[in-house]
Amino acid sequence: MHRPHLDFVAALHRQLPAEGNLCWSPYSVAAALGLAAAGARGATRDQLAAALAPGGELAELGRVLADSAALAEAEVAVANTLWVERQAQFQDAYLQAVRELPGGALRTADFLHDAEGARVAINDDVERTTRGLIKELVGQGMLSADTIAVIVNALYLKVAWLSAFEAAATAPAPFHASSGTRQVPTMRQQESLRYAAAGGWRMVTLPTAAPVVVDVLLPDGPPELPPAEVLAALQEASRPTKVDVTLPRFRVEAAAVLNDPLRQLGVASAFVPGEADFSGITDQVRIFVDLVLHKAVLRVDEQGFEGAAATAVVMRMVSVDLSTPVPFHVDRPFLVLVRHPRTGAVYFVARVVEP
Repeated sequence: MHRPHLDFVAALHRQLPAEGNLCWSPYSVAAALGLAAAGARGATRDQLAAALAPGGELAELGRVLADSAALAEAEVAVANTLWVERQAQFQDAYLQAVRELPGGALRTADFLHDAEGARVAINDDVERTTRGLIKELVGQGMLSADTIAVIVNALYLKVAWLSAFEAAATAPAPFHASSGTRQVPTMRQQESLRYAAAGGWRMVTLPTAAPVVVDVLLPDGPPELPPAEVLAALQEASRPTKVDVTLPRFRVEAAAVLNDPLRQLGVASAFVPGEADFSGITDQVRIFVDLVLHKAVLRVDEQGFEGAAATAVVMRMVSVDLSTPVPFHVDRPFLVLVRHPRTGAVYFVARVVEP
């Protein structure tokens, strides 16, 4: 487990909308911002590093993300693409660093004369990588002639459960949402699964056919992500236990502009023209981060899960076996973490209030 990454997950999640369904990819956000940080210098780099890997090192975070991108027995696609203005000059060392990333690629675009065409090309590339799940990552008018580069991470992940839920066992069951109780299609199985309870939370970990697990977190109170230390305690305390699990089928998706949430984490100078220092990317002109855009979707059913996410950093120029199963009935708002257990990289976080 990479504790600094878990601290980042908990910290940024607290800055996202507190009500309704939510889905985001810490992996994708960290990958895109990590690539921006690789070209940052001075206070700009220090602030990004403190947000992305609090108490840790960016280099170690990079290794965690790279290691968790190689998954056997999973349908996975990772793209780390740097789109650059064709008339601008960029640092050779930075371009080489992009090429060495998992799915690393360089693309040129004519932001100066055809920002809309560049936007369409970026969105098309993201849509291909995410198997059509993420469309229109970059909205109309978000790029301009002043855009000099766009860092894009795209992630697609589809994995089967190690033990599939029986489709015949899925049946309507009550789900107690804030809007009232209603019947939703609910899956069920009895299995020996890793289970833990701590800090007002209970957690069941669903294994998959790949080196990926899905933590389902059921709170005693509101469905807000617990602090990093509680997440770590739950993951460390979980033990094989016979569990009777009921879980709604669900699909959640969300989109966000992350500028303000990142500012709340102390990322300040990156967004300030004339103060941001990304001279490791280009020293031809001063550039700054204009927008950090994010979209994610996660679907869970009897066979497994499918998730996709994309993040764009738009840069502009300055101008135990029990005889009785433990009941774990997910009949109220809950949280889901999809993670790589060896490195601790978190691919997706979802809050399900209305399945």
